[in-house]
Amino acid sequence: MSSRARKSASRAKTPAARDPRHSLDALFRPRAVAVVGASRREGSIGRQVVANLVAAGFTGPVYPVNRGADVVMSMPAYASVAAIPGPVDLAVICVPAAEVPAVVEDCGRKGVGGLVVITAGFREVGPEGAAREDAVIAITQRYGMRVIGPNCMGIVNNEPGVSLDASFSATRTPPGDVAMVSQSGALGEAILADAAAAGLGVSMFASIGNRADVTAADLIEYWEHAEQVKIILLYVESLGDPLHFVEAARRVSRTKPILAVKAGRSAAGAAAAGSHTGSVAGGDLAIDTLFKQCGVLRVESFREMFALAAALLRQPLPRGDRIAIVTNAGGPGILATDSLDGCGLRIATLGQKTNAQLRKDLPPEASILNPIDLIASADGARYRKALRAVVRDKDVDGLLVLFVSPIMIDAVAVAEAIVDETRGNKPVLACVMGRQRGNEALAHLRANGIPVFRYPEDAARTMRMLVERTRRLAREPGQRPRLVVDRSVAQEILDGHAPGWLAALELETVLRAYGIPFARCRRVSTPGDAVAAAHELGFPVVLKGESPKLLHKTEHKAVVTGLRDGDSVFAAAQDLIERLGKRMAPLTLVVQERAPGHREVLLGMTRDPRVGPLFAAGLGGTMVEVLRDLAFRIAPMDQDDPKEMLASLKGAVLLEPFRGQPAADVATACDALLRIQQLVLDFPRIAEIEVNPFILGTPKQKGGAAVRSLAVDARLRLAEVP
Repeated sequence: MSSRARKSASRAKTPAARDPRHSLDALFRPRAVAVVGASRREGSIGRQVVANLVAAGFTGPVYPVNRGADVVMSMPAYASVAAIPGPVDLAVICVPAAEVPAVVEDCGRKGVGGLVVITAGFREVGPEGAAREDAVIAITQRYGMRVIGPNCMGIVNNEPGVSLDASFSATRTPPGDVAMVSQSGALGEAILADAAAAGLGVSMFASIGNRADVTAADLIEYWEHAEQVKIILLYVESLGDPLHFVEAARRVSRTKPILAVKAGRSAAGAAAAGSHTGSVAGGDLAIDTLFKQCGVLRVESFREMFALAAALLRQPLPRGDRIAIVTNAGGPGILATDSLDGCGLRIATLGQKTNAQLRKDLPPEASILNPIDLIASADGARYRKALRAVVRDKDVDGLLVLFVSPIMIDAVAVAEAIVDETRGNKPVLACVMGRQRGNEALAHLRANGIPVFRYPEDAARTMRMLVERTRRLAREPGQRPRLVVDRSVAQEILDGHAPGWLAALELETVLRAYGIPFARCRRVSTPGDAVAAAHELGFPVVLKGESPKLLHKTEHKAVVTGLRDGDSVFAAAQDLIERLGKRMAPLTLVVQERAPGHREVLLGMTRDPRVGPLFAAGLGGTMVEVLRDLAFRIAPMDQDDPKEMLASLKGAVLLEPFRGQPAADVATACDALLRIQQLVLDFPRIAEIEVNPFILGTPKQKGGAAVRSLAVDARLRLAEVP
């Protein structure tokens, strides 16, 4: 177990760590704050922290700690935390890294509950720094203290009655509804400045740095019950314990939107995977899957994050994905149409009543189709009439209003029309292009809660995320099914097994023990024995070559199908022995019953180092890496996840009835994937598993029998014993 894992396990045992609602109060709602390393020197971090605490109007006492000064910023200074006459809840530490452990010990003896360690020089600099960080955390665990950092910018709480700015940020943020986490201190400064510029007020902010103790997941849980926090914004470079993050985010995102910018989209590592699943699932896909599954809305940039946050705070969610465009210029209308379509949204078809009203109110040269082009002469009055008609249309779920500001049109009057006519239960986003009184128009729109964009494509992306939020809230969390499995059979094979790929016979036994239907097969060594096995199983059969060296059989033409008699089996067996017997020694011949279905899917798992087990379902066979038509989920999946995965595939139509064929037996595949999940969770040493192909039969039809679904090939790799 890594040192960080040991620390996480140790923290999990402490009562404070189990309930962040109270354990983080010493950090964010302290009654008194000490600044260790407070300085009289202008431009120093210690002086800036003290200055920020004073400027924010912190409601409790502030104690500068400086061994060489009696006064800092007109306040009495103390030689140590122990020398402070009153109790201290929060200590902000700004001393050199080598001095931090002693300061932390001093804080523990004083009864300090929370630490913000701004100092750098810990895990981020190498082994020596990591050892120092471990020593600090060991001390804090002994005293039950919670830690933000080290290597961070600090924290902010703008709640009335607290007014805490324990950071060295140069930006004073107005109070508001937004809570923010930044793993980067430098970016934290930029985030605070840009949020203020975007008109977003901040309730709480934390720069978590190395997240040696308090993580983004802890803060999400803490803010779940903070009434002032309406939305949570994250900038993260890594997630720490993914299961903790998923548990927290999945629950909290139901009531408070969580937006994330996640750094690092590299695809490095995919090439090392041995299975199709591992190859396709490389790079950033695992993080994307985690965010989607736990309700986090991932955005590409801070600009997009702030725009979406403003929309979520100030606009209602759309009921669906049908969007109307109202514009005074054809070009931007076309661009908006393309952007919405590219985001997967539908251009609403207006109702007959709406079309009739628009035709009555608009000049003949205007277009009453969506996008509704009011033409360049459109003034505030024309916008009013058009918006009044469109916003009432039951077939419209959201509006994108475009205005290119001509010199002869009063932009403010248009902005007033947009505000007055779009109040209601549908989201409205505005795009104002041009300068003629443009800034006044922007200010009026924003002051009345309408998000404003310079370009239609930015507005389209925000609308897409609003629709995505609606869809995620509509999906109620399902139950994890209880499965009957024979764990003891699998345990006998897997426990103590050497790392590497499991032998096929062992794997088939494991899969059957977990209730996954596998085609009957016989293993033989000679063509004659192959013929006898085929007669036993019943024709037609499939013949395969099997060897530890044969990871992908089709690449070596080691699978022969459609064998309908003994002669064809004998000839195929002889050919496999002649071609592969020496190169792939030891070679075994496998005679397998032919699965009666005709449609193939892949079911699998690869263990991602950042998020844990990553499960896949998609169209199967030999073209997986070419088509890349797979859907992914992280653990734990509920009973609805596998069905949603298969339904989301580009090729999902192939699993439905077509060309006289009934629908495929998707239910058995879904059950099999849930059983694979159970196997993986029961045996954490499983690094990769793939069932491919899993050949789908058909459910029982009226007047006919069901056709069985069967796995016909699989592979499983075990990791080293931890």
